[in-house]
Amino acid sequence: MVPYISNVLFNEPQGRPNSLIQFGASLAFLCIFVYGWSVGEAGGVSWILFFIVGTALSGTAESLPKTRRRAAGLLRLTAILVFVCLLAIIFLAPEYIIG
Repeated sequence: MVPYISNVLFNEPQGRPNSLIQFGASLAFLCIFVYGWSVGEAGGVSWILFFIVGTALSGTAESLPKTRRRAAGLLRLTAILVFVCLLAIIFLAPEYIIG
């Protein structure tokens, strides 16, 4: 199982189509956050910051040249850790996400 994860994590970056989709998702999450902030409900949508950062890191990883496999893998791993931190906060301290 570990060699498979290593092969997927440190695979060559997928290129422009995947990175554009991920950057678009990051932009959409940013628009949702800005809207929530502008109407005064930023405390209720603070969890979206995790999605903004995670998808932006993943998009950056996919936009790197094919020779930058390690850097892409490190960015992917960081994006995964951002999402895992969100899950941990949801289960350990839900008042920071919900409240």
